[in-house]
Amino acid sequence: MLQWVIFFIGLDNLSQIKLKDLNSFGIEATCNDFVSFVSESEIQSWLANNKQNANQFFVIGGGSNLLLIGHVSKILLQADIQGVEYQEEGDKVLVKAGAGVNWHQLVLETLAKGFFGLENLSLIPGNVGAAPIQNIGAYGVELKDLFVELEAIELATGDKISFSHRECDFAYRYSIFKGSLKGQYLITSVTMQLSKRPNLKLNYGPIRKELSHINEQDISPKDVSEAVINIRSSKLPDPNELGNAGSFFKNPIVSAEQYLQLKDKFPELVAFEINDGRYKLAAGWMIDQAGLKGYRLGDAGVHKHQALVLVNYGDASGKDILDLARYVSKIVFEKFSVTIEPEVWILGEASW
Repeated sequence: MLQWVIFFIGLDNLSQIKLKDLNSFGIEATCNDFVSFVSESEIQSWLANNKQNANQFFVIGGGSNLLLIGHVSKILLQADIQGVEYQEEGDKVLVKAGAGVNWHQLVLETLAKGFFGLENLSLIPGNVGAAPIQNIGAYGVELKDLFVELEAIELATGDKISFSHRECDFAYRYSIFKGSLKGQYLITSVTMQLSKRPNLKLNYGPIRKELSHINEQDISPKDVSEAVINIRSSKLPDPNELGNAGSFFKNPIVSAEQYLQLKDKFPELVAFEINDGRYKLAAGWMIDQAGLKGYRLGDAGVHKHQALVLVNYGDASGKDILDLARYVSKIVFEKFSVTIEPEVWILGEASW
């Protein structure tokens, strides 16, 4: 007999589910309906017995990239599917992980097994199922660089469907699941291709600085992972101690012409050229230069060490965080004529 891990469907409006422990901001928010599944068959069975329009659902992962505002009227669904499978093919290794697997634990497990490629993505919060939705990335590596395919359940039909790399339409912090297929699928597993031969990505200055005490030829993937962990730990607050969702804003991408104009006006501008000749600007640097690092509006604040991170100092509401984010975006635009937008999902009684 199938049993849902958590089953709250059908509660009346007076019996609201509290979501504070389901979001890394630690925001007080509520919903009426939340269901967590541990297998694909459970998802399919539940959907068959609970006919709803797909736009009534919202898929939640580990809650690490989410800003909740007030009461959430949608039915929250979570694929807490565990398990990792490995298929070795010569120097290559296919890694298939369930959507509920903790991302950082997967990185550490693959490194321990001698399978490389994920080291630059160490300490990114959240679960595997959320990784392809926004094409997570850090320090010169994105999920799309390693991605093979994913499996998902279509919420409207309950059908299980596989998506190839091409079909996911990956771009910077983007996939088709944030575009035309937004809200239509519940991802259940992700398959990536790693290697038994290291191919280190050391182009980012902070990594080189962190590893400067080691001769480059002696640097291992584990060294890179530890460097990334040290860098992220020094910049990003622990959500268990200070509520946050990691990087709140996306780094904006501008044309080469706009980059040169900005560079002329702001010689210290931090930017990275991307493959198509455009430039990715460091949003955190711009927020800092706008004088907003450490800025507070009540209990909502810009982190004092990393301006890209918005934090909850204790009793901030989701609306407080959103108001702060809007203010930060406004001030940055006034200074640089560049719009910065949220990387996090905003869900509830307001939107960006």
